[in-house]
Amino acid sequence: MDGLHILANLHRCRGGRPQLVDRIALRGLCIGSVERAGLTVVGDVFHQFPSGAGRAGTAGAGGVTGCVVLAESHLAIHTWPELAAVTLDLYVCNFSGDNSARARSVVDELVRVFAPEDVVRHDVPRG
Repeated sequence: MDGLHILANLHRCRGGRPQLVDRIALRGLCIGSVERAGLTVVGDVFHQFPSGAGRAGTAGAGGVTGCVVLAESHLAIHTWPELAAVTLDLYVCNFSGDNSARARSVVDELVRVFAPEDVVRHDVPRG
């Protein structure tokens, strides 16, 4: 199946504080970004970790993990507020049309919101 798989690690995020620690805020950001890009949401689940649920010895708000199931495939996101870090995993298939620009648009928006000092990103063609 032709498609595009984008994997990104965002380090030392300076923005998006509500989305780093709040399930509702992160869900709204992800679903809004996906819809603005023209992709189709078919379901989602977001889980809020309790405060102090990170690495041993860390304090503060817990992170969030979430997945948006798309007609075109998926977006998975994980936040680590104690590290000011986010990981992204977005895959789109290109069966009925090329969704690559839409996928890049979603990742670009998420990167803008979180404003990381460093990004490690891989755009992997599939198929």
